Amino acid sequence: MPTARADLAAAVINGILYAVGGWNDQGIVNTVEAYDPATDTWATKAPMPTARYGLAIGVINGELYAVGGRDQLDPLNSVEEYNPATNTWTVKAPMHAARTNLAVGVIKRILYAVGGDNGTAYLRKVEAYDPTTNKWTIKARMPTARSWLAAGVVNDRLTVVGGWTPFTGPLNRVEVYDPVVNGWTHGASMPTARYGLAAGVISGRLYAVGGCCDSNFQLLNEVEAYDPATNHWTVKAFMPTARYELAAGVVNGRLYAVGGDDGSPLNTVEAFNPL
Repeated sequence: MPTARADLAAAVINGILYAVGGWNDQGIVNTVEAYDPATDTWATKAPMPTARYGLAIGVINGELYAVGGRDQLDPLNSVEEYNPATNTWTVKAPMHAARTNLAVGVIKRILYAVGGDNGTAYLRKVEAYDPTTNKWTIKARMPTARSWLAAGVVNDRLTVVGGWTPFTGPLNRVEVYDPVVNGWTHGASMPTARYGLAAGVISGRLYAVGGCCDSNFQLLNEVEAYDPATNHWTVKAFMPTARYELAAGVVNGRLYAVGGDDGSPLNTVEAFNPL
């Protein structure tokens, strides 16, 4: 990746992976860079209006929504939409709750923002954004308050994994949100408790990658796959670079891990093929 950074977010539109925001030795960035796996090349795009890290992003109707995060001073509730066709950004309605280190998922063109923290409290709050009305709606709270979590959508349900609070340390809890009933259920615990991880979904399975930390406070390169159909986790090939605060996206059945922190911000990109 051209710009080394940690605590960034990533999403995929039309086979292109977009890496957005984060921080590095120069400070908080609004950098947007797009990776094309077909040519193994990066291109620089229009910068995000608000420089931030700890944000999350989702894609609706071919447009990218950057949600929350933190600037130099405070957690943010701001939302900005990126249109890759015009390479432009538009400000959208803010979330009810300002928060950083949250996770998002998109189900049937509705974006769900879950968890995170506001600088003093760790959150269970869930909000849903409808781009057709440009409005946010409060939904049923997540059972476990947590920050630095990850999430993926499998079978129109939002699967939330890992995270951290100062009271629990790294978490291995798995909780699943069903928007049809506006309710939560528990899934089988992830084998490795961790936070600052990333996740992607391939063929109905959620892959959890990287994060922090093992019992010796070492960064993780573990990759574990969750199958909701069997409620079972499987250990997969380790990622070459142990790191946390990374981002991930899936293109053509491959999971791409980008950036993160291994003691300093990274520009490392690694691809996992589950087959």
